[in-house]
Amino acid sequence: MSHFWHGLRRAALGTVFAAAATLGLAPRQAQAAKPITIGFSMSLTGGLAANGKAALLAMQIWAKQVNAKGGLLGRPVKLDYYDDQSNPALVPGIYTKLLDVDHVDLVVSAYATNMIAPAMPIVMAHHKLFMGLLGLAVNSQFHYRRYFSITPTGGMHP
Repeated sequence: MSHFWHGLRRAALGTVFAAAATLGLAPRQAQAAKPITIGFSMSLTGGLAANGKAALLAMQIWAKQVNAKGGLLGRPVKLDYYDDQSNPALVPGIYTKLLDVDHVDLVVSAYATNMIAPAMPIVMAHHKLFMGLLGLAVNSQFHYRRYFSITPTGGMHP
């Protein structure tokens, strides 16, 4: 794995762990076996598929390693994702399903600005923490306080 992807993976996973702790996903007696579900869209087909597949693989490796060590905060991690086909028009429906039907605990973005921006209004309406994967100043237009860029880009205040 290249230094870039290794560094990206470490940054993303550290951010997921910190966000989960911030959200109060500490284990409880009654929920000890209930997984922490992380939901996202990912470009597994279409023009962004090469990057999307690499990002998904990094997330799957992380989840497998975390679960082998007993999970995150004592709970197993489950990744819940859908192929957005590199089509920004599909993203709002995917995030609506993740939040309203699948009831994921945490949402992260797909790869690339044009795939993150259409998810922002949905995530904002649900008042969820949202971590963006390689978005170039996506939050400049939204000014959402619960958005965090996994790879800070876009100037002094991404």
